[in-house]
Amino acid sequence: MEILRSWREQRILLKRRFPALADEDFVFEEGKKETMLKKLAEKLGISSPELEVIFAEVQQS
Repeated sequence: MEILRSWREQRILLKRRFPALADEDFVFEEGKKETMLKKLAEKLGISSPELEVIFAEVQQS
């Protein structure tokens, strides 16, 4: 997937789409991106592949 938006832009768009998300949900330590993504998927009640689709949609919007 080609990254078209900055991480900051992606966070803003995701928080608009999913109001239950907070800034704290996007905090991750270096090398622990997968852990953050897993927590996001769990909080939203979706699978990791579904979350990947959402990130792809955010890149295109």
